[in-house]
Amino acid sequence: MATVASNVLALYVFTLQQQFPAIAGHLISASILSAPAAIIMAKIIVPEADTPATLGRNVRPHYERETSLFEAIINGANAGVKLIVGIAALLLAVMGLVALVDLGLGWLGGHVNALNGWQVDWSLKGLMGYLFYPFTLVIGVPVQDAWTAARIIGERLIVTEVASYQDLAVALQNNVIIHPRTTVIVTYALCGFAHLASMAIFVGGIAALAPNQTRILARLGWRALVAATLACLMTACMAGTFFTGGSVLLGK
Repeated sequence: MATVASNVLALYVFTLQQQFPAIAGHLISASILSAPAAIIMAKIIVPEADTPATLGRNVRPHYERETSLFEAIINGANAGVKLIVGIAALLLAVMGLVALVDLGLGWLGGHVNALNGWQVDWSLKGLMGYLFYPFTLVIGVPVQDAWTAARIIGERLIVTEVASYQDLAVALQNNVIIHPRTTVIVTYALCGFAHLASMAIFVGGIAALAPNQTRILARLGWRALVAATLACLMTACMAGTFFTGGSVLLGK
């Protein structure tokens, strides 16, 4: 979840190419940097404290081989249906719960704002902005752009990175973001599938293929989401550290 597929990477390029011409080189760099960052965060959150049971053993993978072509077609079709249904079911469940929580927070926040005269965004997307505000400062976003960057990075957890990149493009078009450094850092921070929908897809897909591991997957799914989010922030921090105003991959 800390990395992205090449086809959606092209979508990000088309989304930001006019406002950020060097976006392609930076996204390629982010994809490369996020891989070791994900391993580091995975080892920190789920450390290997014990000796692996298969250490030093020659383990041969076990698989069942079909006796005929038609049997292979049947088994493959059944496995594919289980995979798709498992992903769709968990995705609907997670997104439904997110919408329900968002609705409840909006109702509660409206009453609280009315009573106290506050202007607080009580949606999940808005609350994620408050949560990620200190992270944006830590990874090097200038204070003038910190709140805008925090909202864009935080909303990715709820609305996926596609919507966040679109909001980044709108912010650049409207000159809401002041510093070029902020654009680079946010671009790196968003380059990953670290959001609730992606977690539902991965966990649902694996659980459909290995139903006996559902308990472990349910426990590790949230940790994987946290690790992927921190890995993307680590990549953004590295980008901010070495920011020079250009892209090495594009020869600038």
